[in-house]
Amino acid sequence: MNATMTLRHGSSSATDRPVSGSRAGSLDQRIREDIVAKIRSGLWRPGDKIPTERELTEQYGCSRMTVSKAISSLVLAGLIERNKKAGSFVCQPPLETAAFGIPDLAQLIRARGDDYDFALHGRQVLASSEMLGADGEQLELVGVHLANSMAFAIEYRIINLAAAPAAREADFETVQPGTWLIGHIPWSNARHRISARAAGQDAGLLGVEKTTACLSVERWTWHGGCPVTYVRSLFPGHRYDLIAEFAPT
Repeated sequence: MNATMTLRHGSSSATDRPVSGSRAGSLDQRIREDIVAKIRSGLWRPGDKIPTERELTEQYGCSRMTVSKAISSLVLAGLIERNKKAGSFVCQPPLETAAFGIPDLAQLIRARGDDYDFALHGRQVLASSEMLGADGEQLELVGVHLANSMAFAIEYRIINLAAAPAAREADFETVQPGTWLIGHIPWSNARHRISARAAGQDAGLLGVEKTTACLSVERWTWHGGCPVTYVRSLFPGHRYDLIAEFAPT
C-alpha cells in the first residue's frame, strides 16, 4: 500500500523497527536492550506474554516508573503491545506495510504555484522530552507554515540534539525545520499517527474558529535506531488531504 499527501487548493518485520534510545548506561535502556535481544533471538516469539512490570521491577531492582518507561518505548517502536487486562505481549508481524513518505511542505506548497513562508513562534532547549523517547537535550520549535501569506499548518517539533547537534545553531528563521532535517540528517525509519481534532487553542495561529475541524499528523523518525525528531502538524481540514493508493499484491 502506498500513501501520499496532497495539498488541497482552497482559501489558502516488527523486530526490525527502531527502538527509541536513551543515555548510554541508563537502566531503562538496559531493560529495553534485554527485551529486544530476547525478541530478536527468538526466545520470545510474536504473541508471547512478557513478564509483568512488577516482575521486571523485582528482576532489575528498580522503580516501577523505570520499567514503565522502558516498556512504553518498546510499544512506541512497535515491538510490544499492551493490554490493560491481559498484560503485555510481543507484537505479531504486520500483515501489510504502508509506504508513507516524509513530506517537505515548502516544496509541496511551491509546487502548486503558491508562495511559501515559515514563521517561527517559539524556540527553546529542553532537558529531555517524553514524546521523542530519548534522554538528553532536545530542541523544541513551534512555527507556522504559510501559503500565500495565510496560515496553512502549525508545526510543533522536537529535535534530538544528540542525533542532530548542528540544529542547536541552525537558523530556523530562514529555513523551516523539516527542510533542514531532510538536507542534513538521514532517516531510516518513521512512524505516523493521524487523528482528527478541533482547532481549540491553536485557532488563533491558524486564523480559524476554535471549533474548526483539523487534521493532526504526528511523525517520529529514527536513524539506525536513534530518535531524530518528533513533529506534530495541525492542518485545517479544508486545506489538506491524505490520499492512499492501493494495488493488488
